[in-house]
Parts: sequence; C-alpha cells; structure tokens
Amino acid sequence: MRHLPFFFIAAGLIAADKAPPSGEAVNKDARIQATLHIDKLAIKNAVGEELPPGIVVVEVKMSATKGKLAINRDDFLLRSDRDGQRATPYTPSQIAGAGVLVVNSTYSGGGVAQQSNGPIWGGLGGGMPGRMPGNGSGVGNTGSVTSASADVQNGGKSKADPLLAMLEQKILPEKESAEPVSGQLYFLLEGKQKVKDIELLYKTSAGRLSLRFKSPDSK
Repeated sequence: MRHLPFFFIAAGLIAADKAPPSGEAVNKDARIQATLHIDKLAIKNAVGEELPPGIVVVEVKMSATKGKLAINRDDFLLRSDRDGQRATPYTPSQIAGAGVLVVNSTYSGGGVAQQSNGPIWGGLGGGMPGRMPGNGSGVGNTGSVTSASADVQNGGKSKADPLLAMLEQKILPEKESAEPVSGQLYFLLEGKQKVKDIELLYKTSAGRLSLRFKSPDSK
C-alpha cells in the first residue's frame, strides 16, 4: 500500500506524456497539419489556462504547396459524425474578455421544426459559463444536424482578462504567406465526442481539404 502514491504519480506522468491525436492533408494549394486537444488536461496544457466547457483546441500548421497561401480562419470547419455538429472557429473575444459568451445550439432534421437548447452564459471576466434552461435537445430522424452560434454581450468596463491576451497571442494568424504559419483554433463541440468522429475541413481554391485525427498508438 505504501507504493500506491508513486503508482498514481507515474500513471499521471504517462497520461501527460501521451501524444495527442493528429492528422495531415494536402492538395495542390495547401498542406495542413493539425493536432486535436479535446480533453480538459490537454486543452489546459496547450493553452496555458482552462477554457469554457465545450471548447476544443486544434493546433494547425499551414503551408502553401506553391506560391503564397492566404489564411482565413473562416475557411475552417470542424464537424462530428456522432451528431452532425458543425462548428466554425471562435475569436478570442468570444471566449474571454469583458463580456458574456452566449452560445445557442440549434438542431434541425428533415420534416422537424428547429429547436434550441438554452444558451451558455459565461462570465468572461474570469467566471466559467453554465447552461441556462432551454427547450431540450433536437428531435427528428437520424439526419438531424447540430449547429452552434456565439454572441458576446458587453459586460461593461472591467479589468483586462489575461486569458484573452493569451488566446490572441496563440490563435492562428490571418495573413498571406509563402512560409509555414502555425497557431491555434478554438471550436465549440457540445457533448461527449470521440476522436474518430471528428473531421477538420479547410476550404481552398483547389477544393476542400479533409483531415481526420488519429492517435500515434492507433493501428
């Protein structure tokens, strides 16, 4: 029994050293390499601070296969095979800052009216968000799709949020470059998601790149 604390410490170090899932895709315009951080500890290690529940982090490295590549964050889409969620990247000010993050999830299905869960309200000056009461989850056939939108409501004057500055420093820059460009993207994916169900899409003039994430130890 005296060796149990050492066992748990060793197990924690092994988990921390485990490489996160990653993937790569390329076409005649661009090459993208991406790493997915989906669990709480991995996200904190990547960003340096905890993020609101449901926010996942994708670290990307972009490069042009020829000439220059114009990087626009709105050209990215993260989707889930599990429930059809489709998410575009958030800006740092939608996650942290002097305001309140309001996230609405909308479910749609063939022949079924759209329904929304209650919004997530978060104190962006340091408090963590929680879900307000809503009218339930999506109803319909298996073709239902989940989408989320975010708005920031001004919370008045407040002290500078260190998390906001950190995210602004680490986010993927939007620019045109002939050199590789790296940075982070922040998406909302609600519910428990599996890595194998997540797909990252990136729109280029040569077509849309599709990237799937795999753990280094997966066969």
